[in-house]
Amino acid sequence: MSQAKKGSTQSEEQAIYRIPPYFYLHVLDLNTNVTRIEIGPQTFVRQDNDRVVFGPEKMIIVPPRYYCVIENPVMKDDNGVMYDNLGQVKLRHADFEVRLVQDPFPLYPGESVKQNVQALRIVTANSALRLKAILDFADDTVARVAGDEWLFEGPGTYIPQKEVSIEETIRATIIKQNQAIKLRARKETTDRNGNARVTGEEWLVKRRGAYLPGAYEEVIDIVDPIVLTDKKALHISSTKTHKDEKDVERKNGEEWLITSLDCEDYIPQVYEEVVGIIKITTLTNRQYCVIVDPVGEDGKPQLGSKKLIKGEKSFFLCPGETLLNGIQDIFILGENDGVILKCLEAFTDGTTPRSPGDRWMIRGTCEYVPPVEVDVEARRKTIPLDDNEGIYVRDNKTGKVRSICGDTYMLTQDEELWSKELTPVVEHLLASSKDPLADRSDRNRSERAPKPRDKTKVITLKVPHNAAVQIYDYKLKRARVVYGPELVMLGPDEEFTQLSLSGDKPKRPNIIKTLCLLLGPDFCTDIITVETADHARLQLQLSYNWHFEVKDKFNETEAARLFSVPDFVGDSCKAIASRIRGAVAAANFDDFHKNSAKIIRSSVFGFDDNQKVRNKFLFPQNNLVITSIDIQSVEPVDQRTRDSLQKSVQLAIEITTNSQEATARHEAERLEQEARGRLERQKIMDEAEAEKSRRDLLELQANSAAVESTGQAKAEALSRAESCRIEGEAAVEQAKLKAEATGIEAEAELKRLTQARSAEIGYVREQNELEINKSKEMSEIETGKFRDTVSAIGADTIKSIAMAGPELQAKLLQSLGLRSTLITDGSSPINLFSTASGLLGALQGGQQHDL
Repeated sequence: MSQAKKGSTQSEEQAIYRIPPYFYLHVLDLNTNVTRIEIGPQTFVRQDNDRVVFGPEKMIIVPPRYYCVIENPVMKDDNGVMYDNLGQVKLRHADFEVRLVQDPFPLYPGESVKQNVQALRIVTANSALRLKAILDFADDTVARVAGDEWLFEGPGTYIPQKEVSIEETIRATIIKQNQAIKLRARKETTDRNGNARVTGEEWLVKRRGAYLPGAYEEVIDIVDPIVLTDKKALHISSTKTHKDEKDVERKNGEEWLITSLDCEDYIPQVYEEVVGIIKITTLTNRQYCVIVDPVGEDGKPQLGSKKLIKGEKSFFLCPGETLLNGIQDIFILGENDGVILKCLEAFTDGTTPRSPGDRWMIRGTCEYVPPVEVDVEARRKTIPLDDNEGIYVRDNKTGKVRSICGDTYMLTQDEELWSKELTPVVEHLLASSKDPLADRSDRNRSERAPKPRDKTKVITLKVPHNAAVQIYDYKLKRARVVYGPELVMLGPDEEFTQLSLSGDKPKRPNIIKTLCLLLGPDFCTDIITVETADHARLQLQLSYNWHFEVKDKFNETEAARLFSVPDFVGDSCKAIASRIRGAVAAANFDDFHKNSAKIIRSSVFGFDDNQKVRNKFLFPQNNLVITSIDIQSVEPVDQRTRDSLQKSVQLAIEITTNSQEATARHEAERLEQEARGRLERQKIMDEAEAEKSRRDLLELQANSAAVESTGQAKAEALSRAESCRIEGEAAVEQAKLKAEATGIEAEAELKRLTQARSAEIGYVREQNELEINKSKEMSEIETGKFRDTVSAIGADTIKSIAMAGPELQAKLLQSLGLRSTLITDGSSPINLFSTASGLLGALQGGQQHDL
């Protein structure tokens, strides 16, 4: 519409159009309402009944290897463009035309560009275009029906067609070594190997290289191989009945195992599913395992059966097989070990027949591997027990529970550890770290969480000194009392008697929880409120000293009496408080304030026959004795009475203070007068002594002057005489010392020479002895060496050596035919007499030898 408006505007403005080469325009004849085309180069003069509706516009140029798509193309015949009777061009409406490289061409009226000029698509190697026919047509010798799909494989240049649409570009999939791709047929087709495939069918392609899927094929996945080793196997499951690579028929749902003995790596088939990777099971020589539902020799699982495998061994679990309790260690039983066994199936244990349900125990030392017919219920160890330790054991056959103490014990197959239950309060008291005696008054201390008690061990309690614990046996229905210091060990049917005593100030019930009854002596403090006869209410804080009077600890009746009163503290404090209230109610406040101790003691202890206050108060029910009462404080309960009492006390204190101040002041004045008198007297005495000392000094000075004048000459003479005497004595002493020194030096030199001579003589003697010993040893060595040499060579050998020279000479002469010979150099004289005798001797010897 914009081009039409533009053309109409130009037609209104100008009537002459100069059309360059390869340009064109559309002219509408208003009379016939027919649009014609004018092609340049030319000069177009517009008539009045003409109107330029489009152009001038450049023609469409399609270069080589390019194309464009024209919508509503004109119809042509051998003569060119076809026109109707009205002179209007004929169009193929709703049709398209693909135009390739050609001369520039215009667009006739009604034509439009569906797709602009663009390059032809180049299809490279290992790729293809998936084409789809949208109209029926004949492609060379192949008749295509709308909806058909096929591939245009590269390398090549695809020329578009109006009957064909490009669906997608397909790239070839590279199949590596030991790799495969999984394909699926989207429609019935034939694969590249010529195999017919139905819709939805899947298959694998393992041929190495590039694979280009067909038009009706799609790549589902690239399947990588699973490498199998000696320690890894593959668990495969069949999803459809088929034949595997070894041409073995596999049923749907069948499972099997592939190991490294079958192949090094494995690619699952289309109808095979990898359930998992099975790792090898390795047993050492100290391990064993039980396989449930083992696979038999026929390859089928034996459901309900078990198989025992002992190490050393390595194997893979087949599909359907499971390990019962995994890999287990062989039971290595020592002297203190044992195992409880239970028979599950009838079998013969050595020579002993076992029936299902039998239970027995094997003790060490041994190694034991339970067969599949036996279940190991428990492993037992000997329990070492000290004299103060024990355990509760229950017999499962009779149900009897007993305690075993002070011995090393191993439970049999019919016994088990029995847990003894206690009340929570007793559990807390046993687990508490407080000492019943030392920490009896420290009830607010924070405690750490107690460790849980081993309920199978015998319960023990340390009874401190001067304390008692009551234990009741519910089986024998009797109680026993244990006095400390002692260690209590509870039997299976015994329980502690728990005491709940009153505590705090004033006393409140059930404050103190304890198992030990302290026998005292001890004290307890209580606060009570009393009222005098004149209605003055007072609050008293009293402390009672008490103890239990035990005459015979072996008397069970007297021991049981100690625990007859559950709360002896509360009962005793109530009884004492009632007596005190009665006594105070009969006295006035002033009397009680003055005689409070006497009133309270007499009311509690009472009077004896001599009208004296007794020294103890006995409770006959449990032999509790109160020995003394300490009145710690007395305070009025009423505030006005308290204020009046405080004022009177303050006034009395003030009067006492003033009196003490006056007495102290008078005493200080008296002491001051006495001190002043003593000071004056001392001054007079000191002056007299000073005068006396001055007189003595003058006398001494006079005597000193006389001595100095008369005794100087005498002193000098005495000093000279003394000096000469000292010099003479020193000379004599020096001469004596020199003589002694000379004697000492002479003796020392003599001793030195004597020792030197002695040392030299000893050294020479030892050296001579060493030389003699050395000569003896060398001679012995030489003698032994010669003896060893002679013995080693032998007497015959030495004889042969000695005779070898003469015999050789004799043989040499005999070989020469000479009886005797004499060889000389002519310069040495020869004794012919001895030589002749030698020759005769030699001749006689030779004759004898010849004979």
